[in-house]
This record gives sequence, structure tokens and C-alpha cells, in this order.
Amino acid sequence: MKDDIALIMALPNESKGLFEQAGITVHYSGIGKINAAYTAFDVIQKTGCKTILNLGSAGSSFFDAHELIEVKTFVQRDMDVSPLGFDVGVTPMDEHFPGEIHLESYFPHLAQGVCGTGDSFETGQPKVSCNLVDMEGYALAKVCKKLAVRFVSIKYITDGANDTAHLDWEDNLLLGAQKLLKLYQSIY
Repeated sequence: MKDDIALIMALPNESKGLFEQAGITVHYSGIGKINAAYTAFDVIQKTGCKTILNLGSAGSSFFDAHELIEVKTFVQRDMDVSPLGFDVGVTPMDEHFPGEIHLESYFPHLAQGVCGTGDSFETGQPKVSCNLVDMEGYALAKVCKKLAVRFVSIKYITDGANDTAHLDWEDNLLLGAQKLLKLYQSIY
């Protein structure tokens, strides 16, 4: 089973080298939806994995800082074609995934959230209904759904997605990496 799973994180900052020190292969996507989509496709094609596990950081004004959250649903917080009559978050003419991507739950002991993905570092209230924010998850989930690869995403809440988010994010990454590594090792 372990050989069928590929781990994707956005940045080495999010692992702080702890995963590599533990002998765990991490594929880093870089920041944003385009980088994430490309990395997911590339990793699936090269490894033949059956599951992508995404571990990383997120901001939230709903969940407490330092909490691990399993993402149950992804939405796009920066997809806005509302001038043409579409709801914010809805991708026009996308018959398979116009607005939300729903995932199965694998960690019943973790709180579950709706993650708004966008190509901006969110410091306010998103225009779509969500209770945590990131910059890669929706794209990873969409590629996995299109290629029939299971997708699991666990986010560590680093900040309140507010005006101090940029400071809190950096300050909390080491503790986040430690908690995410502990979770990963509890699975395998």
C-alpha cells in the first residue's frame, strides 16, 4: 500500500526537512494552482501511484491555529465569472467539476473542512463559502479526480488568514511539519 502513495507538499518550508530526514520522499509542487496541477499530473504519470496524499499549511479564521484539518471539500475562491451570470467559485462550461470537489474522509478523528483554493495569499474573507484557505489543493484534487487517483488532503492551520497571516505562517511552519510528520508516521 505504501508504494501506491505519493506525498505532495507545496514548499520545502512546509516540511522543514523533517520528512526527508525520516526517509520519506516528498514531491514539492511550488506555489499556486498551475504548479500544483502540473506536479500532480507528473507524479501520477511517473510513479503510477493510486493515491496522492497532500500535506501542507492553510489559513483559517474558523479553525484554531495548530489544528490538523482533513479537507472534505475543495472550492476555488478566485474563480469569478460573476459578470457573466455564474456564481463565484463556479467554472463555466466545466461539466464534471463546475464548483466543488468532494473527497472521502479517511481520518474521522480530525475535524473536517471546506478549503478555498486561490492564487493569492488570503488575508480576508473569501467570496466563496469555506472555512480554510490554501493555494494548491483544488488543483491537486481536480487532477486526481480526472485521472481516477484517490486524493487525501490534511492541512495544518498556521494562521488566521488575517492581516498578520504572513508573519504567523512562517512562525508556525516547524510545529506544523512536526505534527504532519507524526500523522504520516501514524499511518505508515
